[in-house]
Amino acid sequence: MRRTGGVRLLGLCGLLELLAGTALAGDDTIRLPSTDAHFGPVRDYVEAVPEPDYRHAPAAAVEAFKDIKYGVRIHWGLYSAAFGGGESWPFLDLPFDKKQEYQQAYKTWNPRGFDAEEWMRLFKDGGLRLFAFTSKHHDGFSMFDTHTRVRRRLDWTAKGGPRIEDCDLGYSIMETPFGRDVVRELCDAAHRHDVKIDLYFSHPDWYDADFRPYGFSPITTLGATEHPELYGRASVTGRARDFFFTAPEPTAEEEARMMVRHREQLVELLTRYGRIDMLCLDMWLGARVWPQLRETVKAIRGLQPDVMVRARGIGNYGDYYTPEGFVPGSGENTAMPWFVIYPLGRSFSYEPEPARHKGGPWIIHNLVSC
Repeated sequence: MRRTGGVRLLGLCGLLELLAGTALAGDDTIRLPSTDAHFGPVRDYVEAVPEPDYRHAPAAAVEAFKDIKYGVRIHWGLYSAAFGGGESWPFLDLPFDKKQEYQQAYKTWNPRGFDAEEWMRLFKDGGLRLFAFTSKHHDGFSMFDTHTRVRRRLDWTAKGGPRIEDCDLGYSIMETPFGRDVVRELCDAAHRHDVKIDLYFSHPDWYDADFRPYGFSPITTLGATEHPELYGRASVTGRARDFFFTAPEPTAEEEARMMVRHREQLVELLTRYGRIDMLCLDMWLGARVWPQLRETVKAIRGLQPDVMVRARGIGNYGDYYTPEGFVPGSGENTAMPWFVIYPLGRSFSYEPEPARHKGGPWIIHNLVSC
C-alpha cells in the first residue's frame, strides 16, 4: 500500500450558522465564496441561483458532514507507479511515445498487496472518520468496475503521427492483471467499520477522445484556443504545447456520447456501492455542455438525496467546497459548508521521504484552526 498510494489531510468544518438543506433554492446561505479558485472558471455560465426544481442535501446530511471533522484522502491509480507524485498531471508533459507507454500500463498493473480491511483498521485506529478515494482521476483510468465503454482514443505513436482510433474497452482496473473492483472492496469495508465514504470523480477524461478538449485534455482542438469559454479553458499553453495533439472538433455524436458516459459512470458509483456520503467532483467541463451536466447533477440528487456533492464544476449546485492548501480566514468564509484538503507531503500523491511529511503537531494545529 505504501508504494502505490498517497494521502492528504482533510480537516472538515461546517459553520455553526449554516442553514443549507432547509433553505430554498436561491437562498444566499448556499453560495461559493468569490475567492474559491474552482468557482472562477464556471461563474460566467453556471447560473448563480440553481433552478427551482433543484434541492441541496438536506439538513441532516449537512449536520452529519459537520460532525466528521477528520478524514484522509487517498490518491491511487496508474499514475502512482508511473510518476511517484503529481497524480495524473505529469502525463501532460510526456512526449508522445511516453504517453502511449503510460496508456498501455494497465496491461501489467498488479497491486497484489492491496487490503481494504487493513486500510479501514488503520483509519479507525487513527481516529479518521472519513476516507476519500479517487474512483477516476483526469487520466481516465477507472479504479472501479465500470460497465461503460470507451469508443474512441488517441494512438500517440501511430504511423505518420498521432491518430484518433476506434476502440472498445472500459479502461478500468478490471482489465488489469489485478482484476478486482477496489472501490467495491473499500466501500464494503467502510460500511463494516462505520467509516464515511467520499468518492472522487473527475469531470474530464484524458483517455476518452470524446472528451476532447475539456479539462486540459492533451487532445486539443482549434476551438479550445479560439473559444475557451465554450470548453472551460484553452488546453494548449506555453511549455506544454509540444506535448499536445490538435484534433478535429468533436462531432455532435461524440459530444452526446461523452455526456452519456459521464452520467452513466456517476450513476454506477451511486447505485452499486451502497450509501455514499460524499461525491467529490473535480475540475469542470464548459459552457457548451453545461445544460447536460446540470441534468446529471439533478439525477445524482435523485439517486442519493443525502449525498453531499462537491461544488467543483457545478457552482452553487454544490453542497460544499474545498479550500486547498490553506485553512480559510474570515475573508473566505461563507455559509456553504467546507473542508480543507491539504497534502501531508509535497504533493497529493505518494511521498517517498518520511521527513517531508508534516507530522502530528501540524495535523493537530490545523484541526484546531478548522
